[in-house]
Amino acid sequence: MPWIVGVSGASGTPYAAAVLRALLAAGESVDLVVSRASRLTLLDETGISFRDAHWRHDLREWLARGADGKPGTFDVDVDLDGDRVRHWSAGDLAAGPSSGSYPTKGMLIVPASTACVAGVALGLSKDLLQRAASVTLKERRRLVVAVRETPLDGRTLRHLVTLDDAGASVVPASPAFYAGATHIQDLVDFVAGRVLDAAGVGHGLYRRWRGDLGGARPTD
Repeated sequence: MPWIVGVSGASGTPYAAAVLRALLAAGESVDLVVSRASRLTLLDETGISFRDAHWRHDLREWLARGADGKPGTFDVDVDLDGDRVRHWSAGDLAAGPSSGSYPTKGMLIVPASTACVAGVALGLSKDLLQRAASVTLKERRRLVVAVRETPLDGRTLRHLVTLDDAGASVVPASPAFYAGATHIQDLVDFVAGRVLDAAGVGHGLYRRWRGDLGGARPTD
């Protein structure tokens, strides 16, 4: 069964790329939903146009790009022409993930804008991303919401509490520094790793805390 990965309009498309790379490296299958707003963000942050008709080419370029914007940073050796990744248009409300009878392991929304958070919390289902999240909650599957916004106002905080009450895991896109980050990619990978931790997917994206002060500090 696949994981649904939803990408909403918030800044932070490198987080989504890191999560996707790690899922594929772990042997997982992915159903990808990229919102209309997130395509504008992706274009602004990376220069990549994500097109329905050419999504495999565009996704490969996206996954190969580092968090610093450098193309060709990662070697994407997954066969994107196979069935490991399936793309669904955000406007396709008849897509597989729109139904509870469509089997999935759960859904990761990375990043999640405050508008996306509100839509899911209120059950609006205005597009496939929100509908798939609502289905994930009603079917009692795992939903991880990586909210990327600051500051957070009271309305968004209440929406996040609603999602938590409904069984979702709220994972703010807040990188930590105890893992010995030396590059922007390390900070992105930390957040991606915490998203995957919440989903129960194994990975090696960051150095875990072992209880030794200074244990993550780089050495010569």
